[in-house]
Amino acid sequence: MTVPDSPGSNDGNGGLVARGKEGDNAAPLSITEISALLKRTVEDRFGFVRLRGELSGVKRAASGHLYCALKDEKAVIDGVMWRGNSGRLSFVPEDGIEVIASGKLTTYAGRSKYQIVIDSLEIAGEGALLALLEKTRKRLEAEGLFAPGRKRPLPFLPRTIGVVTSPTGAVIRDILHRLADRFPSHVLVWPVLVQGQGSAEQVASAIRGFGALEEQGPVRRPDLLIVARGGGSIEDLWSFNEESVVRAIAESPIPVISAVGHETDTTLADHAADRRAPTPTAAAEMAVPVRAELSAAVDDFALRKKRAIRRPVTLGRERLEARVQRLPQAEALLQLQMQKLDDLAERLRRGLKDRAVHAREKLQSDAARLSQATLSHRMDRARDRLASARLVPGLIANRASRDAERFAALERLYLSLDPKAPLRRGFVLVRDGKGNLVRRHADAGTKPALGIEFEDGTLDVVPAGPRPRKKPRPGKAQPGQDDLFG
Repeated sequence: MTVPDSPGSNDGNGGLVARGKEGDNAAPLSITEISALLKRTVEDRFGFVRLRGELSGVKRAASGHLYCALKDEKAVIDGVMWRGNSGRLSFVPEDGIEVIASGKLTTYAGRSKYQIVIDSLEIAGEGALLALLEKTRKRLEAEGLFAPGRKRPLPFLPRTIGVVTSPTGAVIRDILHRLADRFPSHVLVWPVLVQGQGSAEQVASAIRGFGALEEQGPVRRPDLLIVARGGGSIEDLWSFNEESVVRAIAESPIPVISAVGHETDTTLADHAADRRAPTPTAAAEMAVPVRAELSAAVDDFALRKKRAIRRPVTLGRERLEARVQRLPQAEALLQLQMQKLDDLAERLRRGLKDRAVHAREKLQSDAARLSQATLSHRMDRARDRLASARLVPGLIANRASRDAERFAALERLYLSLDPKAPLRRGFVLVRDGKGNLVRRHADAGTKPALGIEFEDGTLDVVPAGPRPRKKPRPGKAQPGQDDLFG
């Protein structure tokens, strides 16, 4: 069956089935073919380009590839950086950083898009670098890595000092020379790159490596770290602005001195370190004191100690001498007493002399009264009084009778109170081993030995123990009981 041509079939725009035109020998292209042609054309025309723009949508895939977009005020182009090149970046790409990307343009057929395959990525000028630096500083400061409260005091006299720097530069020689001049110390050097590709990772690994050493291990952990580098441009010092280095310094268990660049150079490592030194030489001066000054200070302290010890003795001696000078002399202390003694001796002499004179006068007066006539007269008067006195026998007899009755009453009282009188009537006295009277049956049973005293002697017995007492029958007297009244 033949399908007739439509009225408009001559121009080839309204046919139902695609047909070739007369003289047209170009076959229709597939989507894959045209995509390949576009890709080849773009890559041949733009085999190498340098683009300046702001990073946006930065994302690092698990494979290590870096995906991003470059944009300016009016346009956006996607970009990709393969793992090999992204691993060699000297900075961490972030959104908002203005960069210069070098590479080639290509197309991505899967999305009908064109993109740049980036070979190298650089920050677009020092202004963009400073903007990235300020952005990183604010972010780390917000985390508290630069807080003054985190700063630790440096050890006064570190026994071991760790230095993280390049082993071939002048920095390590300056540090070692300054340490030798001030206070020779044991120094451990961890050689690292201080600029360029991979330098930040080496510096961070060195700081963490020193912190991982054991305090009493074969390689003793340093008491202090110095992270040092000479001066240079902001690009040369950029490794010490990397986040990995800043975090390694902030997390270090060892106090850190940052000595990066010259006095006017400032890096983020300076903010994170416990102390910032303007130069590496100044870092060595901060690390150790001057040995000669310490020796002089110790000598001065020893001298001051001796003076302090001697000062109380000196002051005591001075005070003692001053008080001795104020004390009176021994003669002055005894002068009053000696004068008093002399006065008393004189008074005693005069008193004895007066007493003797008075006694002599009295004796003379008494001798005058003791004449023989006086004594004879007194004897006569006494003889007369004795002769006149009369002694009546009845008075003496009455007095003797009363005294005899009183003595008889006392004898009867003594006999009634004699404790041995009942013994003659059959009673006994019970005593313990010490001679004390035992008055109760219960007390007698507790004694180891007893003595029973009779009228004619004492019998020693041993208690046999308590026996039950039988109740006596009414009206029947107990056998063996004597009459208390004899």
